[in-house]
Amino acid sequence: MMMMMESSSSKSPHILRVNINGSSFFVDKSSLAENCEYFRALFESGMRECRQDEIQLQSVGVLGFLVLLQVLDGERPVLNSDQIVEAIECTAFLQVQALTKHLMNIINSENCLLMYHTAVTYGVWELSHRSALFIRDMYTDLREDLHALPNKLVNYIDSLLPSTYMAMCSHSPSTELLQDVQRTVCYLDEKHGDWRVLTHLPGSTSTAMAGVAVLNNKLYIVGGVYDVSKRVVETGFCYDPTSNTWSSFCGPQQLRYNITLTGHEGCLYAVGGEYNTEALSTVERYNVSDGSWSFVSPLPIPAASVALAIAMNRMFICLWKGKGVTELHEYVFEKDRWLLVTTLIRQHSYGLHMVAHRDNLYVMRNGPCEDFLLCVMDCYNLTSGLWTTMTGQYGNSKGSLLTAVVRADSVFTLSRHVTTEYTVEDCKWRVKREMKGFGRIGSIYTFLMRLPKATVPLVENCLHLSMNNQSISCYKEGKQY
Repeated sequence: MMMMMESSSSKSPHILRVNINGSSFFVDKSSLAENCEYFRALFESGMRECRQDEIQLQSVGVLGFLVLLQVLDGERPVLNSDQIVEAIECTAFLQVQALTKHLMNIINSENCLLMYHTAVTYGVWELSHRSALFIRDMYTDLREDLHALPNKLVNYIDSLLPSTYMAMCSHSPSTELLQDVQRTVCYLDEKHGDWRVLTHLPGSTSTAMAGVAVLNNKLYIVGGVYDVSKRVVETGFCYDPTSNTWSSFCGPQQLRYNITLTGHEGCLYAVGGEYNTEALSTVERYNVSDGSWSFVSPLPIPAASVALAIAMNRMFICLWKGKGVTELHEYVFEKDRWLLVTTLIRQHSYGLHMVAHRDNLYVMRNGPCEDFLLCVMDCYNLTSGLWTTMTGQYGNSKGSLLTAVVRADSVFTLSRHVTTEYTVEDCKWRVKREMKGFGRIGSIYTFLMRLPKATVPLVENCLHLSMNNQSISCYKEGKQY
């Protein structure tokens, strides 16, 4: 993408001069046609304007068009209020999906109300909905500010379901004769500060050494093992809270356990793992729309239980190289390749986890080695490219950071004794409140889901039912309890 101000000129037939409020930009026509519905339609219209090398835009501001050009150049600019308003106006008029996605990626507590109101005003519905969901997730903190919005916009926010903190433990498959009543998926009742059962796992589902992810508000479980022999469960399982049903789907082409599973834009990614005690470098992508698995670019090195986070719509992983060296890699979706981003050198003991908040990646580890019950963190900022050591240490009595989940400006962690919600600050996580712990043994998986209001009481009223073979078949048939 080429952009120049008034002082430059160009006669290339592939360059279009765009005039906006006295400023001129020279932009590659093919890039505009590829990314902007407005220009694509213009160039294909057969009208006189499609053959001109100069065009005047009346409904777009200079600030917004500059942001557009930055985004099309692959930049991810942090925007002030004026830029946000003009960028939304620009994407509404020119229909630029890449710009809309960038705006959705930078929604935060400072700009969410502006994003929401402006997006509604200009009819950028995907952005307005995403902003409303963000506001819904931190409704309590923003309650006073909501008075500035029109009532109909507040009513829409009220109609949405908030994200709920979820947890389940590691369980092998059960049988009708030897059922495990703790094979459940639970949710945090924040009003009462307690954990409650949402659904029971089907008997043939294994969460032991499995990959767990949420995509499009459905829970996916892939690659668990049957027992200590580490024989892999070949079938994947999916739970839909809307219908309160479980379904099965084919597992990855490469059998694997200790995998990292994540969801992104309609696909699941099964990253690394083990098979026959050997670490794997292969990565597979599952396309939910057609139910197919395919291999993508492998990891730089074989690795199991890879720490992974999605930040600013970008996928990052941590690979521990030993001797205190951790490499941060990005998977570039468009190019199907892994790129080394940065290297962190710290003394590790065991365990590694990573979460994302805004343009920050928080890398967590147990240590230092002489005190492995303490969790310590380092923060990598994607915009500045700088590491910061987080102040303070977080003991397991306050919740294990290795199960941290981010919701808006909060981070939830839990242990057997306490569930802790932190408020994310620049160089420290501040304890916001503490609730009842998740009193179960074994490895814990945590995630967020939006639970339909009718689903929770439906399940709670039937907790006396055990998950036998008959009830599993009822789930597959779409019946509810």
